[in-house]
Amino acid sequence: MSRAFVFPGQGAQTIGMGRDLADAYPAARAVFDEVDDALGQKLSSLIWDGEADELPLTANAQPALMATSLAAMRALEAEGIKVTDAAFVAGHSLGEYSALAAAGALSVADCARLLRIRGQAMQDAVPVGEGAMAAVLGLDLAAVREVASEAAQGEVCEAANDNDPAQVVVSGHRAAVERAVDIAKEKGAKRALLLPVSAPFHCALMQPAADRMQAALAEVEIAAPSVPLVANVRAEAVQDAATIRELLVAQVTGAVRWRESVAWMAGQGVTEAWEIGAGKALSGMIKRIDRSVATRAVGTPDDVRAAAGA
Repeated sequence: MSRAFVFPGQGAQTIGMGRDLADAYPAARAVFDEVDDALGQKLSSLIWDGEADELPLTANAQPALMATSLAAMRALEAEGIKVTDAAFVAGHSLGEYSALAAAGALSVADCARLLRIRGQAMQDAVPVGEGAMAAVLGLDLAAVREVASEAAQGEVCEAANDNDPAQVVVSGHRAAVERAVDIAKEKGAKRALLLPVSAPFHCALMQPAADRMQAALAEVEIAAPSVPLVANVRAEAVQDAATIRELLVAQVTGAVRWRESVAWMAGQGVTEAWEIGAGKALSGMIKRIDRSVATRAVGTPDDVRAAAGA
């Protein structure tokens, strides 16, 4: 049996996430303390008791989700399950940073600071209201790329997240993405709807954010991860630190090739994927990509104990 640990991206956040892990496992609480110290902010208070409209802000959600994922990983380690028990780690968008921290390539403190910069840079890259993202359900990647190309009309409109065989997200200028929604419906999409996001992630409009991340990443030590990372923009494993640094920059404007990443891991013999942290969104995608890969969500103390028992 070959296992992958996968880490969720933005959208999985909920008020209260990770609190029960912190209460049950000192090593999990230590992660939240470390993130608070690194950011000079009680992010843990915002995660556990904050306002519902404050946590989803990109600059908060990204380090918060990483902290929750790392807390779950530390809880697993306290129960005797190590990251090196996995053949691969992978993360969806910001989850790639969680995966790298779990595998020892980034320190938790550096990871928190990078994600705060990344979230702010992505938010600042495009004035609010000028960009948008939309999910297209029921058309494959090739069809959605045609939709995006037709909708662009001189603006940016790109396939940004290839999530699973029936869900592709487009990103770009708001008017172009709105055109894409209409065109996708005309071409037989089951549904096409604008997403409640604050910026058009993973498209060419994010180039200013990519430039800021290149500068920020140049200041941070990155080690080779103890487990190969299946990178979003390559959809295959990498372990070289210099390459990972380049790919984290490319990831800001590049597409999240999640469907291909999961298919690649299955092709390498992965038979189960554990979703480490908040929510179960990746588990749902994985089931739609390859039903032969069993999934397990690990986000609560009960989940941790069940995983350890298995």
